[in-house]
Amino acid sequence: MKNSLPQLSKDYYRIEKAIHFLDENFQRQPSLREVAQTAGISEFHFQRTFQNWAGISPKRFLQFLTKEYAKQLLKKSSLLDVSYDAGLSGPGRLHDLFISCEAMSPGEYKQKGMGLTIDYGFHPTPFGECFIALTDRGICNLSFLDKEDRKKVLKNLTNDWQNAKLNPNQDKTRDCVENIFASRLKKSAPLKVLCKGTNFQIKVWEALLKIKPGTVTTYKKIAELAGCPKAVRAVGTAIGRNPVAYLIPCHRVIRGMGHFGGYRWGLARKKAMLALEASRYQSGHSALPPEMAA
Repeated sequence: MKNSLPQLSKDYYRIEKAIHFLDENFQRQPSLREVAQTAGISEFHFQRTFQNWAGISPKRFLQFLTKEYAKQLLKKSSLLDVSYDAGLSGPGRLHDLFISCEAMSPGEYKQKGMGLTIDYGFHPTPFGECFIALTDRGICNLSFLDKEDRKKVLKNLTNDWQNAKLNPNQDKTRDCVENIFASRLKKSAPLKVLCKGTNFQIKVWEALLKIKPGTVTTYKKIAELAGCPKAVRAVGTAIGRNPVAYLIPCHRVIRGMGHFGGYRWGLARKKAMLALEASRYQSGHSALPPEMAA
């Protein structure tokens, strides 16, 4: 397979450097050659890297990173797909994956994972290295590693699930990661997410599952969908505490004027996710490059 997850992960870090450089120099609009040099490769290889990772040219991809495009997308985006208009208990969707969210009961929440076995592992993805943790009831953590090292994310998992049995399992977690990020390579089973949070946080995270791929929405609209229209700031805090990156798509929430806002796993990664989704879904394609989707 030409574009394996390790290769896509390697390409991502080059693209991330390019996004950082463009953010720092947005007023003067640097040339493609300058951006490529920042990523540490030639202009030719930069073009090829983007084609492999995103399936489109750098010029087209970078158009999806602008504030102007984000504002246009906000106007066009419909928060709910009519096919999912079944209330907050309905499934979310991420390209060919169906995602359901199970919330722990208040009693289970207090027990902090007692009786649960959590398998965890570290793997490459199209957005860099990830940490993933699984239970028999669903994925309980998905994080991306840049600022946080492996020891830190593992410590966070231990703190969140103090009474659970933690088990390193690269094989089992690799299968899950491939199911998430390379689903067209094989028939995918629906994904389950196990959420541990307050009732308010669960409502917000379930609302996030209703945002269609290739679209964005605002913190205000998520507050309305979660039934708390006046609690926009609290909604923002709950979004920032989302334990399952990408699958619970908090990256699709931006500010009302087209500003991308923040992201727990890095603003450049958020922009890369949104641009990749926009490039594929605006044309009705899958979320991954053609070689991955074949």
